[in-house]
Formats: sequence, structure tokens, C-alpha cells
Amino acid sequence: MAARHDQTKDPALLDALLQVRRGTAFFARKLNELSDADLDGASLLPGWTRRHVVAHVGYNARAIARLTEWAATGVETPMYASPEARNHEIAFGSTLSPIALRNLFDHSAIHLNVEWRDLPADAWHHKVKTAQGRIVAAEETVWMRTREVWLHAVDLDNGASFAEIPEPVLARLLQDVTGAWATRGTDRGLRVEVTGQPAALLFGDAASASPLVVSGPLAAIAQWATGRGTAGTSAWHNGGPVTPVPAAPAWI
Repeated sequence: MAARHDQTKDPALLDALLQVRRGTAFFARKLNELSDADLDGASLLPGWTRRHVVAHVGYNARAIARLTEWAATGVETPMYASPEARNHEIAFGSTLSPIALRNLFDHSAIHLNVEWRDLPADAWHHKVKTAQGRIVAAEETVWMRTREVWLHAVDLDNGASFAEIPEPVLARLLQDVTGAWATRGTDRGLRVEVTGQPAALLFGDAASASPLVVSGPLAAIAQWATGRGTAGTSAWHNGGPVTPVPAAPAWI
């Protein structure tokens, strides 16, 4: 039987699909390195064990698969019935046996990949609604999942670091975070500078005459901006250092 391939021929979308599949494989590797007993340990997310992270990532794949089915069929299929249903699902998933939890991740990831692979090229432009109520083209689901698998692989607290996340993923993640700050107005008086790039990357309040400036390499800034530590960053205000580096504004 001949191998089946993605229906889309869009180079940018194919590249995005490759990136999310690599992220899925990265998460799977970090999960498989954990023993069953390790799953009971704390994650980097306050109040969540590693079990919660795995359950969330598994059920997220199912939710995004529902959006992909919506794009394919035109039948509205929400990601979740409600925020409460989503939270209950994660809480329940965290109580599964280790083998069931691992199967949840594996099977849901395969299902989502098949839904993407078989989605007709024109259906990638069909509109769906995210859990936050945003109306987006189905192709946005690829980025939604990319962010989940790469970021939560780090949250497993099993040695994965932001330095292992591809730079294009980190750059877009930072755009998402700083965009959320700008929408809420929580970046007033804050400027973020990413160092070590061919062209300067600047985010935050460009109008402030006396901003708090937080700077560092892309991986360190992404880690700081998503609330996962300040290692590798430095802060300055009115020409003098600020220690410790202040926490970033809330993202989600």
C-alpha cells in the first residue's frame, strides 16, 4: 500500500506541520524517559503534577482534532463543551493508570496527525473557533498544537530546556506572549530586548521614556516571558541593574 501524505502543498504549512511533529516526538521522548513513579512528581506548573501535564497534552490533541474535523465537515465541533468540562477532563486524566495515561498521549497524537494529514487542501482555510472564542483558519490549529507540545515538554521538568526549542517556535511564542501583554496593557513601562540576533528583536512599550528593560538570548527571554524562570536574563532601569529580575506580566 502506498504511503499517505498531507493533502496540502503549501510550503509554509508543510514546514509548520514538520515543526509540530518534531515537537510531538520531543514531548514523547521526554515522557518516555520518565518512569511510572516519576509521573507522580511535580511539574513546572504550580499545582500540577507531571500526570496533569500529560493529561492536558493528550486531551488537547483530541480538542484540536475536533476543530480539524469541523474544518473538514463544516459541522461545528467545539474544542470543549465548557471551561469546566476541560478542567474536569484534565483532573480525571491525571488519575489514570500510567499505561492508560501514556496511551492517551500516544493515541490522541496519532489521531490528530491523521486528521491533519487527510484534511483537504482547501479546508485548511475554513474557519473554526478556539476555546477562547477566536475565529481562526484551520491552519492556526497547527501553531496551537506546536506551542503546547514544545512548551509542555519543558514543563515535565525532565531536563528539557528552552534552548532545545527551535528558534522559529520561540520567536512566535514570544510574539504571542507580548501581544497578549499589549492587548491587556500590562506591558506599560516594560521593554524586552532579545540579544544575539542578526537583527534586534524589541518588544513591549516603545513609547516609555524610562522603561524597565529586560534582556537576554531568545531562549532565556522566552522562558522568562512565559513565567518559567529568569535564568540568563538581566534587567535595567535608568541605566542601573535591577536585581532580582522582575517576573514577567501574566501571559494566560
